Amino acid sequence: MEKRVFESGASRNSDEDKLDYEGFLNPAVMKIYAEYMHSHRMMEDGSMRESDNWQKGIPVDQYMKSLYRHFQDLHLNHRGYESEQSSTDSLCAIIFNAMGLLLETEVKGSL
Repeated sequence: MEKRVFESGASRNSDEDKLDYEGFLNPAVMKIYAEYMHSHRMMEDGSMRESDNWQKGIPVDQYMKSLYRHFQDLHLNHRGYESEQSSTDSLCAIIFNAMGLLLETEVKGSL
């Protein structure tokens, strides 16, 4: 690997073949998603759940059922029909369920 030398004289190893989180994730999209997640922290009983509550574990079947429901809403919106929620909320919910499935299946290995 080739090293990088900056105008200041500082040097670093090459960043070739390193994960580029800054490039892979769009900050405007992440903000929309975070706002969606924050808006769903309040429980029916009035209590506020922690932002990382979902990481404690939700069964894969529940993620899958929810994913299908939100995809159905998105599809209805796409085709011009009424649905339970906006396309933006549907997309955020789809991201949430996809992340939950990845956590449970790839990180925790529970499939």
